[in-house]
Amino acid sequence: MITPPRILSIAGSDSSGGAGIQADIKTIVMLGGYAMTAITAITAQNTCGVTDVVALSPEMVAAQIDACVSDIGVDAVKIGMLGSPAIAHVVADRLEGLGVPVVFDPVMISTSGSVLADAATIEAFERLMTVATLTTPNVPELAALGGDVAMAARRVAYIAKGGDAEGPIVEDRLLRPGELPLSWTAPRIETRHTHGTGCTFSSAIATFMGQGAGLEAAIVSARDYVRSALLNAPGFGEGHGPLGHHVRG
Repeated sequence: MITPPRILSIAGSDSSGGAGIQADIKTIVMLGGYAMTAITAITAQNTCGVTDVVALSPEMVAAQIDACVSDIGVDAVKIGMLGSPAIAHVVADRLEGLGVPVVFDPVMISTSGSVLADAATIEAFERLMTVATLTTPNVPELAALGGDVAMAARRVAYIAKGGDAEGPIVEDRLLRPGELPLSWTAPRIETRHTHGTGCTFSSAIATFMGQGAGLEAAIVSARDYVRSALLNAPGFGEGHGPLGHHVRG
């Protein structure tokens, strides 16, 4: 029997199941991992948008992380929606020195356009980008973080996702301090069912790294899984529908 990698997702709950903790759990399990969670916020949302958000206390988020780490243990961590600056800092406190791969998806705006992080929370992302093995901003998130120049000045590894850019080809660019950039391209999949793509991508990378894959190999496998999930979306909802997480990696 193969022991599954233990993957901890620190993120918000999506009541419609397409993004956040729910997307992470589905992704981790389908890719052969054991999913654990530290929920940061509860959202009321569906494919059309977010109607309400309630952040948990930083103490409760810390307690969830401590409970998982102290007993079952962790092989990799995915960070998603945080909910408040205080939560961002307590997550950084808990992860500094943990010694496992950390993938940080700097969630700021949902696929439907709802704002999920205020300016103070975004400022607190600085610590998490330093702690993370990889940060995974999309086009608007990268711009909010100051673009490639600011990211290079931080000397952190990040993958600039191209799904939100225009054009028939999607390019994802991996940039790491002291190393040559790498990029992957693929034809754009034309679909409105893109809810949770960022959550799925980051949790897939964390799962593959928890299994022992190197960063580049984990990204390649995660991109393949996301593309398969896009192509196999179930067609639910009237807005930005969920992916087909049921596809095996």
